[in-house]
Amino acid sequence: MAAIDGHPFGALTFTGDRWALDDVRLLSPILPSKVVAMAQNYAAHAEEMGSEAPPKPIIFLKPSTSVIGDGDSIRLPPSSNRVDYEGELAAVIGRPAKDVNAEDALSYVFGYCAANDVTARDQQAADVQFTRGKGYDSFCPIGPWIETVFDPADARLTTRVNAEIKQDASTSLMVHNVATQIAFISAVMTLLPGDVILTGTPAGVGPIVDGDVVSVEIEGIGTLTNRVTAR
Repeated sequence: MAAIDGHPFGALTFTGDRWALDDVRLLSPILPSKVVAMAQNYAAHAEEMGSEAPPKPIIFLKPSTSVIGDGDSIRLPPSSNRVDYEGELAAVIGRPAKDVNAEDALSYVFGYCAANDVTARDQQAADVQFTRGKGYDSFCPIGPWIETVFDPADARLTTRVNAEIKQDASTSLMVHNVATQIAFISAVMTLLPGDVILTGTPAGVGPIVDGDVVSVEIEGIGTLTNRVTAR
């Protein structure tokens, strides 16, 4: 691990300090001003939720206080009886984006991470909107790092719970690809450097309980792992 001087956006300079990966704790690689997430962006997931894939992107927000890093604990709120994992590819914005064309959209991306859009499913259903069920502290693990050389078009995404595969799909199955998402979102709100887009989850979502270990692996990026604990 080589320490950089200052902010990671722009030209990188290094302090000269270096550590072995095993000797450091990885924090979330970014603390965004906002996390914009996509709903039902894989047709099979929409189907398992009893819906059809939307013709236009459906977006919602997760608070920055929900963000945690690799190795941090997902904390189950006592007010929920059903909390689900949702493994996802996350895109990190690298420069201000407003009214971006899809053709140029990927040039606004700094890099990509694995993510977990943790959801209190019972509260999502009860509220008929996503804010409470998606917004608890620790409900947005991101990591283990930002990969700046990555093609989001066709990468394998695998989610495991206690080493058992629960989700296994390709990002090529997205209904709306990353470029389309950025164009759509930036027509609504300005995306700032460090903002994170959760690009949707494939089929296979399911519950997690105290003591579980959830891993989201994305080919070409790495594996994000978090233990589940009762709060």
